[in-house]
Amino acid sequence: MGTTASTAQQTAVSGPPFEGLQGGMEDHHSLSIHSFQAAGPHNSRAKSIITNKVAPVVITYNCKEEFQIHDEVLKAHYTVGRISESTQEHYLVQGRYFMVRDVSGKMDVLNTTGSCGAPNFRQARGGQAVFGMGQPSLAGFQRLLQKLQGDGHKECIFFCVREEPVLFLRLDDDFVSYTPRDKQRLRENLRALSPGARPESLELAIRKEIHDFAQLGEGTYHVYHDIEHFRDEPRSVRIQSEDDIHVTEEVYKRPIFLLPSYRYHRLPLPEAGAPLEAQFDAFIGFLRESPSLLPLRDPSGTPPALVFSCQTGIGRTNLGMVLGTLVLSHCRRPARRPEAAPSPPDARPSEHSEVVQSFICMVPKGKQIVEEVRDSFRADIRASRDCHLIPFSSPPLQGNGGPEPQQQKTLQSLERYFYLIAFNYYLHEQYPLAFALSFSRWMCGHPELYRLQVKVSSGPGPPRAGADPQRVPFQVADEPFSPDVLSTAREMDVANFRRVAKSPWHGPAPPELGGRGAFPGCLTPGKRGRSRAASLEGGEGAFLGCHAQLAFPDSSRTGGKGAFPGCLAGGEGRCSRDALLRGPCVILWCPSAPQDFERLLQAVKEALAKEPSTGFVFSCLSGQGRTTTAMVVAVLTLWHITAFPEMGEEEIVSVPDAKYTKGEFEVVMKVVQLLPDGHRIKKEVDMALDTVSETMTPMHYHLREIIICTYRQGKTAKEEQEARTLYLRSLQYLERYIFLILFNAYLHLEKPGSWQRPFSVWMLEVAAKAGVYEILNHLGFTEFEAIEDTSLSRLRYRWRERTLSPGPFLGDFL
Repeated sequence: MGTTASTAQQTAVSGPPFEGLQGGMEDHHSLSIHSFQAAGPHNSRAKSIITNKVAPVVITYNCKEEFQIHDEVLKAHYTVGRISESTQEHYLVQGRYFMVRDVSGKMDVLNTTGSCGAPNFRQARGGQAVFGMGQPSLAGFQRLLQKLQGDGHKECIFFCVREEPVLFLRLDDDFVSYTPRDKQRLRENLRALSPGARPESLELAIRKEIHDFAQLGEGTYHVYHDIEHFRDEPRSVRIQSEDDIHVTEEVYKRPIFLLPSYRYHRLPLPEAGAPLEAQFDAFIGFLRESPSLLPLRDPSGTPPALVFSCQTGIGRTNLGMVLGTLVLSHCRRPARRPEAAPSPPDARPSEHSEVVQSFICMVPKGKQIVEEVRDSFRADIRASRDCHLIPFSSPPLQGNGGPEPQQQKTLQSLERYFYLIAFNYYLHEQYPLAFALSFSRWMCGHPELYRLQVKVSSGPGPPRAGADPQRVPFQVADEPFSPDVLSTAREMDVANFRRVAKSPWHGPAPPELGGRGAFPGCLTPGKRGRSRAASLEGGEGAFLGCHAQLAFPDSSRTGGKGAFPGCLAGGEGRCSRDALLRGPCVILWCPSAPQDFERLLQAVKEALAKEPSTGFVFSCLSGQGRTTTAMVVAVLTLWHITAFPEMGEEEIVSVPDAKYTKGEFEVVMKVVQLLPDGHRIKKEVDMALDTVSETMTPMHYHLREIIICTYRQGKTAKEEQEARTLYLRSLQYLERYIFLILFNAYLHLEKPGSWQRPFSVWMLEVAAKAGVYEILNHLGFTEFEAIEDTSLSRLRYRWRERTLSPGPFLGDFL
């Protein structure tokens, strides 16, 4: 037989199979009876087993076959299980899943399986060559392609939008689809596969397992059809070889050899919510491979037919059909279209949600873009008395886990709608350019869309019965939020009161009830020599005293932004001015928004122009984070208006992690390398931070140091939710530091024009084009961990999360 293994020194064992296995091998070659039984179909005919350092060799009784058993097989530990005590026990794929037939006759509410080959087969209205359907069998899919050809569609692109693994097993003269299901969720497809796991790879692994199991079970494997009553379950499927099992790619890709104009793509789409940017990118990548879909096509040519298929042909299929309809609608338009101005506020349709109304007002041709998406839904939804195809998501599978909360479904539908609008906006800009930018890169160039989606994640929320529209919702804190680590409450009547040396900048925590007028008094001529005081309140909401408690706007009802500006300009805003101020008031939100930086810059400029000796008071919830950020912004502004102090030599610090407390994170240095004179700009921000934090105790707050401290706290947290909160907070601090550096770069570069171009506009027109938002879209601590699979590193998820919303319960205040 001549193999290297067979010519090695042999120890032959005769007699019954696997009896008297020889020892003496290295541990990683040790064998068990179960391992040999799992080796393959030859085990019943084995005569001799030869052990060596390469692999065990089995020689059959007739001495005509010889094969090796390698470690990968030897180490396989197969798991057995059963649906219930009354059903048969059998092997489970991937150690835990049962194979269930995923299409039943009752799913075909349009009754198209017999006539077209697939359940719920339909075409988009309006003549668009966009089709949708449920999961067909192998024979059904072949019949469907014949129908499309017969209808005159010479070119066809088929998209399987299922993200779960699907395998086709022989049933009579056909191959039908089965999917792995968890015992506790037999009616639900697998979702949220492990990061990096491709369904195609899982299908190949499962096929190999099923084939091995069949060899252990006399050529059969067990599957399930009736998971409602479990009559005659499980059922045996005959499997002689791997050719009796097809994976999805084999079913859908093999027609290419018979139909040269046919193409197939796997485009996994989520059953709920919006697709990821990478999924939009994949779709665009497929379109680039089709010249007939590009703007440089032959005008007389016809675009290909786009066919989308999921399990039922409803949720994900509808989503795919909307994508296809939007693309084909651009194919029919002229390459150049006249520009339109943003829609005026009075043109906003009343039926649109707040986020869509904001989009219409913000984007050129916003109303047209939204209406095109709405029209695509109307074109792709075929409704009848027996079939109601929902545009945003699949109907809930009646699984053991129960339906999702209605509010979550509404938010997921709104998120999907919002991203489809953004995708159509992308098509308007990028289709004439033959998709020069991917969708993900384009989104980084339009960060205003990510900020707009914060309203999507918060949701509008239904009004309560009898609610007074003049009442503003507030969150109330029962306990004080900030200890007085600076011991200033007794003298100044506020906690953590601090003043930047030789400057007009002051930063306290919010005062208790009755102390609102105390600390502005310290700025009068008798105290600090200030003839005028201005207060700037930073945070997720202005503060309001109520029965010795602090009240904050309910961020869950206002998109994480506190009360709306109109409310603050009304009752609560007047309360703040009357009770606290002896000068103008500016109320800020999250300091990471460019609009807040420019608002603060404008306020400081105007106040100093009117009165150079104006004193400034900055206050947030604790007098720490956002107060410090606002003070740094003001200090940098003052230095640019007057002059920068002399910058001393950098100290050499040899303590561990010194570069991180100095803010030298990899992602920060990427931004620094982008900026002109970036190292000096960062040093100026660091000098401003050190100036603001000069009087603070080690227990208090320094932005650069709190970044790494919070990250380390998250890594040692015992509870998962606490760890996630701390990790998010550390990223928010890191992002805040980067925005300070960017703001200082803006002050330098736009100083010749007296900062006439707002910071938010500069971020879009200059910084975004330089790639700043692409860096912020991969924000993380790459020094310590890989961030590719960390959702919070991306703008899409990080900006809509909130960790600083205080208060254990809700209340309503006038």
